Amino acid sequence: MKIAILGGSFNPVHLGHLFIADLVLSGNYDRVILVPAFQSPFKSSAEASPSDRLEMLCASVEGDPRLSVDDCEIRRAGVSYTIDTIDDIIKRYKPDKKPGLILGDDLADTFHLWKDASSIAKKTNIIIARRLEGSENSPGEKTQLNEFSFPHKKLDNELMEISSRLIREKIAEGGNWRSLVPAGARNIIEDRNLYGCSNKSNTGFTDNIRETTAFLEKIARMTLNPSRFLHSRHTALMAWDLCFYFGQDPLEGYLAGITHDLCKSMDEDELLLMAKSGSYEISGTEKENPSLLHGLAAAILLKTRYDIKEERILEAVRHHVIGSKEAGPLAKIIYIADKIEVSRRWVDPQLREMGLFSGLEEMFIAVLNNTMDFLKHENSGKDYENS
Repeated sequence: MKIAILGGSFNPVHLGHLFIADLVLSGNYDRVILVPAFQSPFKSSAEASPSDRLEMLCASVEGDPRLSVDDCEIRRAGVSYTIDTIDDIIKRYKPDKKPGLILGDDLADTFHLWKDASSIAKKTNIIIARRLEGSENSPGEKTQLNEFSFPHKKLDNELMEISSRLIREKIAEGGNWRSLVPAGARNIIEDRNLYGCSNKSNTGFTDNIRETTAFLEKIARMTLNPSRFLHSRHTALMAWDLCFYFGQDPLEGYLAGITHDLCKSMDEDELLLMAKSGSYEISGTEKENPSLLHGLAAAILLKTRYDIKEERILEAVRHHVIGSKEAGPLAKIIYIADKIEVSRRWVDPQLREMGLFSGLEEMFIAVLNNTMDFLKHENSGKDYENS
């Protein structure tokens, strides 16, 4: 196997890192090994812990076997030197040829000062990538690449206006940064309030709600057919918006919305079996029409298999099919969102505007009545249920 090594603080990892790795992979390398530093020789501190940065990397390469994360420098702790990492990786990975070593041109000028720089050059094929101008890739600070005296290959990559420093600054200032990092890293930054991120949810059912939600959204996408999954995501997005209107936790609304149809593909026997395994009471209507049990089954699945304990979410998923006037605000929001999300073609457009000027109870009753009127039409029940 032909491997290349990309080391760095990854504080945090961003799309520029993955872009460079992907470009190197297109040049006949089989795998790029991402090596997060415990502590860089040129930086005295980091704003995220080594374990946080390691987890962000792992979450950012999920499902891509071309990318690997190696924690050798974190396990060594203290200051690690590139030559030690190269020797360790060659010993363990046993590559077919000399590994590639990816450097940014912002580091090339000082490469001769690195510990055993000549040995590094002999043991690896150095690949120099173009990075943003500046000592830490920050715009406006010019750095010229002097003549590099070691054998190397220049990577003819496009410059991306992105850097870890820029992302940290944007987070601290409340700027727009989320599109600059992979989704997995973004979830961890938000869940753990890294770099001064201050929009963590106040929900108490999990300390990692975004990671949990991202995982369950992936489960929903793999479980449901594409149109049903899009309906679930439309429901989640409308629930998010309605939660803002009506003073509920939008992350809880999104999680309930994305999972409300998680058991929709089960047949009636499976639904009955799942429903009977829980502690919920099965209504007479549900017994007569077991397909209506998919909400109850999804609530049981979330509680037993995915360890979702928050009763507001379970209640919302449980009651999204038929609705319940006794249910709490989140359950009513999910019922509304499920019935009037943007892909529902039979919905009165005025219902979608009610959240701007009405109360939750008023909107819930209006949507409930609209749904009942729709179901009274001849043969509409089957169409609605399968929509």
